[in-house]
Amino acid sequence: MLIGDDEMKKILMSIRPEFVQSIIDGTKKFEYRTKAAKQDIDSLIIYSTYPEMKVVADVEIVKVLKLSPKDLWEETKEESGITKAFFNSYFKGRKVAYAYQLGKVNVYKKPKTLLEMGIKFAPQSFIYIQA
Repeated sequence: MLIGDDEMKKILMSIRPEFVQSIIDGTKKFEYRTKAAKQDIDSLIIYSTYPEMKVVADVEIVKVLKLSPKDLWEETKEESGITKAFFNSYFKGRKVAYAYQLGKVNVYKKPKTLLEMGIKFAPQSFIYIQA
């Protein structure tokens, strides 16, 4: 799937169901990652991992933060949707940490399978999607 410059840029990301629910209910406003997309992206398509294994929503990306783990936690902890212990474990040994600041969430009325989206395997981190 090639993405043209004039198209919306999206990524599909694998996220654990408990975190998906926190994103949908608005208590998790940041999605943390050890790597960020190299391209500017407008939205994130959410693939809820086992046991749901469905593409359930998309969410606007307000901005991408790139900071030290300590500074990132300080800036995002109020709306992190995770514990500090989980955060520390996830970024252990890292000098740089990333967070996608999430905006408006669009929950699909009918969740899709990856195959319906033309994807054979769940991404380890994320994949670019043609809008």
